[in-house]
Amino acid sequence: MENLTSSSQAIELEDRYGAHNYHPLPVVLARGEGVFLWDVEGKRYYDFLSAYSAVNQGHCHPRIKQALIEQAGILTLTSRAFYNDVLGPFEKYLTEYFGYDKVLPMNTGAEGVETAIKIARKWGYERKGVDENAAKIIVADGNFHGRTTTIISFSNDRNARKNFGPYTAGFVKVPYDDISALESALEDPAVVAFLVEPIQGEAGVFVPQDGYLTKAKAACQSKNVLFIADEIQTGIARTGKLLAVDHENVRPDMLILGKAISGGFYPVSAVLADDHIMNVIKPGQHGSTFGGNPLGVKVAMAALEVVKDENLAENAERLGVIFRQRMQEMVGKSDLVRLVRGKGLLNAIVINDSEESSTAWDICIALAENGLLAKPTHGNIIRFAPPLVMTEIQLNECCDIIERVIAKFETRG
Repeated sequence: MENLTSSSQAIELEDRYGAHNYHPLPVVLARGEGVFLWDVEGKRYYDFLSAYSAVNQGHCHPRIKQALIEQAGILTLTSRAFYNDVLGPFEKYLTEYFGYDKVLPMNTGAEGVETAIKIARKWGYERKGVDENAAKIIVADGNFHGRTTTIISFSNDRNARKNFGPYTAGFVKVPYDDISALESALEDPAVVAFLVEPIQGEAGVFVPQDGYLTKAKAACQSKNVLFIADEIQTGIARTGKLLAVDHENVRPDMLILGKAISGGFYPVSAVLADDHIMNVIKPGQHGSTFGGNPLGVKVAMAALEVVKDENLAENAERLGVIFRQRMQEMVGKSDLVRLVRGKGLLNAIVINDSEESSTAWDICIALAENGLLAKPTHGNIIRFAPPLVMTEIQLNECCDIIERVIAKFETRG
């Protein structure tokens, strides 16, 4: 393996040998610990993206690392052709942790979404009585559930869709945070599920009105339709509660988890549901060679223990209030910051520019130069999502950095 001596060398290698399916900031990271990352040259940064909320527990958390090391020396993979001595305890732990009868473990978030779609359709045919191949699933405009062929079929993102058709049928889009539109779509007896993000993260941290999730769940229930919450990004304490739906005490019929369920150490995702839904899946109808492997599930249990033992949801709730207050002070004073929104430590500022402008990207470059890593989304929105182990002192230091950088951009104007 080639030894890297500079960031430019690493970027050149990726550009030459890797598919160009990402557009990263020009920072080459070599080490992480807690809320910090270091680049190849040794410069330290505050991480304000947390690998899209996959490292809520902080980088290289010692308890999760130890669980990985111990299990890696015992047994890593058997496939589901055989039982193993870790999966059963994990399934019991996870279902009790989140309050469901059954779990179907997978690897990536997108796999979790695909799994939920399959279960919902089969439930619709075998339990609700929808005609075979006629099932419809309602989704929200602006959604981001992944980039598989099925998922991009109901995406609004032109870049994710263009030239990847033909698209998968069976999905109905309604505006996000619009109960009337949802209720209208639910009148179709072929609808089997409503798939929704409690907060739309990738779309720019869109937080629905209070009561939206409660009303959506009630509307689904009245029509015998499954309410499916995609908590891949918003779950595992990110928004100040264990799950974002917990802000309204809503219990989804199906819950999709990923990212921080394993603390950034290993790809683990899961779909949870009660017996009357999950039992439609029979042997041979769904699976994954790596899904539920001993290494992944041991890591996931350790990661979830950290969330509970270190009160990460409570910390996210407390620090999120402080962060939004600090950012809100710029609104009105600043010509650039138009809006602040979020819950817990999933937040965003909207830059007073068009989506086609490079301002948000340029601000993120300047933030990186000043020791803070964040990433723009949709051109004029910057998402801020640090690891949940951050302290108040660290958060205020980061707010200082953001304010200084924004002020410099206003001076340039």
